[in-house]
Amino acid sequence: MVEHVDREVPSLVLAVILGSEPLHPEKGTSLIQITVTVAGQEVQTFERGFRSMGGAERRSRGRGPARGACGVEQAALVQVDSRLRYHRQRSPSGRHRSHLRSIRWSVMSFRGVEMLQRLLIVPACLALLSTSVVGPRLSAATSRPHIVFILTDDQAPTAAGFAGNTELQTPHLDRIAREGMTLTNSFVVTPVCSPSRASLVTSRFGSELGIIDWINPNSEPEHGLDPKTVTWPELLHDAGYRTGLFGKWHLGTQDRFHPTRVGYESFVGIRDGGCPSRGATVEVAGKPVKQEGYTADVFTDHALQFIQERDDRPFLCSLHFREPHSPWLPMREEDWEPYSELDPTLPDPDFPNLQVDKVKRMTREYYGSVASIDRNVGRVLALLDELGIAENTLVIFTSDHGYHNGHHGLWFKGNAQWMTNPSPPQEWRDIGPRQRPNLYDQALRVPTAVRWPRIIAPGGVLTRTVTNLDWYPTLLAAADVPLPDGVKIHGHSLLPLLQGAEVEWDDSFYCEYSMRHGATVDMRALRTPEWKLMIDFHHPGRAELYDLGNDPGETTNLIGSVRSDAQAAREDLEARLRARMKSIGDFAGKTPE
Repeated sequence: MVEHVDREVPSLVLAVILGSEPLHPEKGTSLIQITVTVAGQEVQTFERGFRSMGGAERRSRGRGPARGACGVEQAALVQVDSRLRYHRQRSPSGRHRSHLRSIRWSVMSFRGVEMLQRLLIVPACLALLSTSVVGPRLSAATSRPHIVFILTDDQAPTAAGFAGNTELQTPHLDRIAREGMTLTNSFVVTPVCSPSRASLVTSRFGSELGIIDWINPNSEPEHGLDPKTVTWPELLHDAGYRTGLFGKWHLGTQDRFHPTRVGYESFVGIRDGGCPSRGATVEVAGKPVKQEGYTADVFTDHALQFIQERDDRPFLCSLHFREPHSPWLPMREEDWEPYSELDPTLPDPDFPNLQVDKVKRMTREYYGSVASIDRNVGRVLALLDELGIAENTLVIFTSDHGYHNGHHGLWFKGNAQWMTNPSPPQEWRDIGPRQRPNLYDQALRVPTAVRWPRIIAPGGVLTRTVTNLDWYPTLLAAADVPLPDGVKIHGHSLLPLLQGAEVEWDDSFYCEYSMRHGATVDMRALRTPEWKLMIDFHHPGRAELYDLGNDPGETTNLIGSVRSDAQAAREDLEARLRARMKSIGDFAGKTPE
């Protein structure tokens, strides 16, 4: 007897079927033929036989009693990993839903078909079983996306072709944007290395983690990210991902802060904040090994090797370039040649006393360093194509913070220095004459593009405001991994936005930087699309207010303005700023301005 059951189901329930062990059809078994279709297209048809197993036998095998939803006592989990394709969505209520668009079941039964039909015709019970019994195990290993997370160091939001720079050639970065989505308002919450990287992997602020400035391995050897902190690489690893980090870590040099303590199985790179662009000493298999090649190439070589390893598990490959961090030279001739004679256009060439020739020279070298990133990103994309896995590989390209290339007369990031001669007169006691600590957009905004052909339509542009706090929940959602109870994060999943959904979204964000190397400041800011307020709690009276709607370049500080709109904005933003500081227990917020 052959019976067919066709039914739409609201969530992933494919593994909730009779029995638990694949068998050949015989008396007392059921042969299940399953066809999975997504968006009307057949994905997979397969057959498996299952033998009914009673509760006593199940307990004897250490599985515990079945949960018996809807009176079906013999419902059990069956591994059908690698057979399913699904997608994950987040509803406006914030709940995650993983579901197939449609499932067609054809059941050929020798015995027990009635029980299977009972499972199929009770959607409410199926939904209960799929959430309380199956959970994340139902996500098939090969249906989860592979993830390539590319993080650069010190890359300006204006330092990419897809970001509008016509002098900088980045065809491979542009390909990610062209085949995926560009995020034009992507920011970090601290514009310097270590705290930004800590926020990336924890979705929390550096002040909450005790990492407020870049970690100096010489003066702060005992400083790093607490390994008890739950990171998203750790959660992906625990959910079955093969995880590797290749490149810069900069969250502690001691063994207890090692990347393998927070979720990465493999690590090849540098634990501290910098190394030469060629001939670096790199940790490989736990040992320091002197490299002969260019550092960007070396990190990429190991990342490619990791991607090619034979393993049934999906992978997370974090490729953290040290480029375009200085020093930029030496570099490959092919990267340097297009820029060696370039007369680059400066963002603010008429800035008073700007050292134009010096800034242009540094910009040429900086562009060559970006080119080395682009070339190696091209190698990664080519390998994904060669292996035939590009369709279901989530590629994220972003940077740890932005960068000033002469903007505002500055160079570097949140701990910028004046590129003028002479420097402006020193105004604040704990800020040296060359230093210009800042929370300008140029230091906070980062070039960002995301590609996932299976989920994200090509050529999209996302203008909503997002931060590096949002990658944590986004990656969990993409991999169908739940956030454990008790784990506190601040970010929100970007998946609905990446899929083009209209969702409620807050375009304001809070940011901070407590500089301790070269100056002492406790800057906190609240930014909306229209206004930004920055207050330095270490220097009473040092504050900045910008009308972003009319002054996106932040050229005119309105903190003392008598304009009614400026005064109203300051009052509103300061109240919100202080409330945010209080909510995270910020030490700076405990000191009145």
